[in-house]
Amino acid sequence: MLKRSALVLILPLALLGVFPASAAVKASDIIQRAIDGFVRPAYVSLHEHAETLTKAMHKLCEAPSQGELDAARAEFSATVHAWSSAEIIGFGPIKENNRLERILYWPDRKSLGLKQVQTALSAKDPTATDSAQLAGKSIALQGLGALEFVLYGDGSDTLTGKDDPYRCAYGAAIAGNIETMASEVSAAWNKPDGFAALWANPGPQNALYRDGNEAVTELVGVFIKELEMVRDVRLKGFFGGKPGADKPKQAIYWRSQNTTNSLAGNLAGIDALFQVSKLGDALPPDARWVAESIHIQLANGAATAKSISGPIDKALADPALREKLKHLALITSSLSTLIGTKLTAEFGLTAGFSSLDGD
Repeated sequence: MLKRSALVLILPLALLGVFPASAAVKASDIIQRAIDGFVRPAYVSLHEHAETLTKAMHKLCEAPSQGELDAARAEFSATVHAWSSAEIIGFGPIKENNRLERILYWPDRKSLGLKQVQTALSAKDPTATDSAQLAGKSIALQGLGALEFVLYGDGSDTLTGKDDPYRCAYGAAIAGNIETMASEVSAAWNKPDGFAALWANPGPQNALYRDGNEAVTELVGVFIKELEMVRDVRLKGFFGGKPGADKPKQAIYWRSQNTTNSLAGNLAGIDALFQVSKLGDALPPDARWVAESIHIQLANGAATAKSISGPIDKALADPALREKLKHLALITSSLSTLIGTKLTAEFGLTAGFSSLDGD
């Protein structure tokens, strides 16, 4: 499974919780804006989409048809985009009870998760059709990857009729399970004495964030680590340097044609978080161009990803779409330099982190 290693950002002790560019810019204010302006709304959106997806799945099960299947698939794609934006916050409540891995078990390089889903569908285990019981099963059986196979994998055409009610019931349970987790995470971020309060109120008595620098380190780490994930894991995982090196079936959400939809969601989420936190306001006036460049390139990257549609193997074979994928790779590399080198240098930060790894 994918592991995200810790990011080390060392700030000169003299700065303590206030950035050098402006004594008026407090770390706690930056974090509070990030929470109120991005994190909470992102999880509210995920919960709402998951709720709508669950309803669409129940409608499909009650009245199977191509129209209802199309509607459920559309809600799945919308939920993938909402999750792709929210998932950049890979710490806090989402890490409790293995929720991060339960919502998205990926990458599944040895197809172990796929085999578990296929086994569940063939064995027709009745406990997997109950979202509460499903929550206690293998993480590979209960998230977006499992639901994608139900809706788009081999045998999904049976969802338009009444010959295989189990498959739909299992899919509805998965959707309900995702909805429950999204609701739990959203509620946890809104608790007055929960994780949000710890992150936004650093201090000597705080068990997680002893000062403002540690709190902002967490935020800057999101930008650096998530861009690395998008570029090195999600994009380069399937996009080779030449056509013969491509691995389309290693692409996330390839069955549902949501690969680039998810990449667009990741980059749009990073951009929204960067914008609402107003981290760029802490830069010296002559360095504000760095923040503006970051925003422009994130927006450009999200738009580029969104413009690549259809099956990912067809996109890789299309010279025009392939150029867009190359452009996306260049944008993510440029962003890593802008944030990991230039932005951190302006703040007097030293960034040191190891690459994402997997087994």
